[in-house]
Amino acid sequence: MTPVAFALVIAGVMLNAVAQLLLKAGTTAVGHFTFTADNVLPVGLKLAFEPHIMGGLACYVVSVVVWIMALSRVEVSIAYPMLSLGYVVNAVAAHYLFGESVSALRAGGIFVIIVGVVMVARS
Repeated sequence: MTPVAFALVIAGVMLNAVAQLLLKAGTTAVGHFTFTADNVLPVGLKLAFEPHIMGGLACYVVSVVVWIMALSRVEVSIAYPMLSLGYVVNAVAAHYLFGESVSALRAGGIFVIIVGVVMVARS
C-alpha cells in the first residue's frame, strides 16, 4: 500500500469515527426522545438542525468521497477491514469524551481488532 493510499484509508476511517462521535454528542445534546406520530416532525427538526449532528453528517459525506478515492487505490479486501480501527478510535474517544467505560473484555476485543488489522494490512 502506498503512503497516499494509506493516508486516504486512515482519513476515511477517522472521518467515519468522528462522524459517530459527533452524532453521539448531538443526541446527548438533544436528550432522550421517542418518535410518535405527534412529535416526529418537531423531534426530526430538532435533530436535523442540531450542530453536532449536522457536523457528523458532513463528516460522513466527506468520508464517502475519501473512501471512494481510497478504494480506487487499495484492494477492498484490505481497505474494508481497516474500518475496524474506527471501533478502536471510538472506544478510546468515548471513554474520554463521554465517560463510557472500557472494561477488560472490551479492551481485549480492541486488542484483537488491532492485531487483525495489522495482519490484514501485512498480507
